[in-house]
Amino acid sequence: MSELTHLDKYGQAHMVDVGSKANTQREARAEAFVQMHAETLALIHSGDHKKGDVLAVARIAGIQAAKKCADLIPLCHPLMLTHIKVELTPEPEHQRVRIESCCRLVGQTGVEMEALTAATVAALTLYDMCKAVDKGMIITGARVLEKTGGKSGHYRVDEQ
Repeated sequence: MSELTHLDKYGQAHMVDVGSKANTQREARAEAFVQMHAETLALIHSGDHKKGDVLAVARIAGIQAAKKCADLIPLCHPLMLTHIKVELTPEPEHQRVRIESCCRLVGQTGVEMEALTAATVAALTLYDMCKAVDKGMIITGARVLEKTGGKSGHYRVDEQ
């Protein structure tokens, strides 16, 4: 296992200096899920929710969140993202919405945090918009699915 890069030799938090790293194409995909009652999912899927298009609002929230990641996570670098995609897919067979995000750039540091932030803020937005009809929703499974680029190379979660 690698050392924690955000701690100096005295155990103090610091922002990693990426100035000497090469610019490379980097991409990360992440996912999260929002479990809910079947009736809530049907309301979202039909577009009949009184607050409007829940999936569209959550998608925009996820995109905005990826762009603001460095403002939310103290030691993240501000990044010039070249691509952000957030997809929300109702999965009635599991009574949930699956959220998948993808972030891309050419730069000196990875975009895993931006992808995770996009997926989780989209999930939080979906919860916020639907809490009046289903306070028991559960946000689960936030994780990085895949990342490419950089010194550590390619990572892909085992599809089990």
